[in-house]
Amino acid sequence: MKYQLLKEVLVLIEKFEEENSTNRHSNQVEGFKEWIAKQVAQPVVEPTWEGKEKGRSPESVISTLIVHMNRFAKSYSKAAIWGSDFSTQEEFIYLITLKSFGEMTKMELIKRNIHEKPVGIAIVNRLIKQEWIAQKDSQQDRRSKVINITEKGLQVLEGQMQNIRHATQIVSGDLTHLEKMELIRLLNKLSDFHQVIYEKNFAPDRLLDELK
Repeated sequence: MKYQLLKEVLVLIEKFEEENSTNRHSNQVEGFKEWIAKQVAQPVVEPTWEGKEKGRSPESVISTLIVHMNRFAKSYSKAAIWGSDFSTQEEFIYLITLKSFGEMTKMELIKRNIHEKPVGIAIVNRLIKQEWIAQKDSQQDRRSKVINITEKGLQVLEGQMQNIRHATQIVSGDLTHLEKMELIRLLNKLSDFHQVIYEKNFAPDRLLDELK
């Protein structure tokens, strides 16, 4: 039996462990595969952007593009609920969250949607008033309540889902399947980073200082 391939793999593993001393990658198989993929990846061609020649940073571009994408998505969502009983896109997003993940406390629902408590409570109260969600005592903690989507909520959501799906498809534009998968990977990585900060619940006047 020839062991040349095994020897070459062992050399790669040794190099991986040396370069991974700072734990940039997981030490597990998935981390090794990610490292291998980067070794054979084509060099990234740096794009151009407005203001680059004047020193505008990539971080500035990323921040602006994310803000713009949020505004584009909101305009499509507004069109998706036009003429319906929904007042805002947050209302159907809350219903979709409850339909997908089941009953949860008010704060769990609010945090899942990255809202401040007063804003989230106002949305929940509107949904309760519409009888699209209902609240009941928690079986785990009688002092708190859990909320769930009602049959009426399911019906109103389903009645608007075709437009909502259409709006969602427009947001991803003309990206190919592979581009969508890569974008999901990058956005998940970015979301994980910010989720940790969000959960620390820093006061606005301390936030930037805490993150220096």
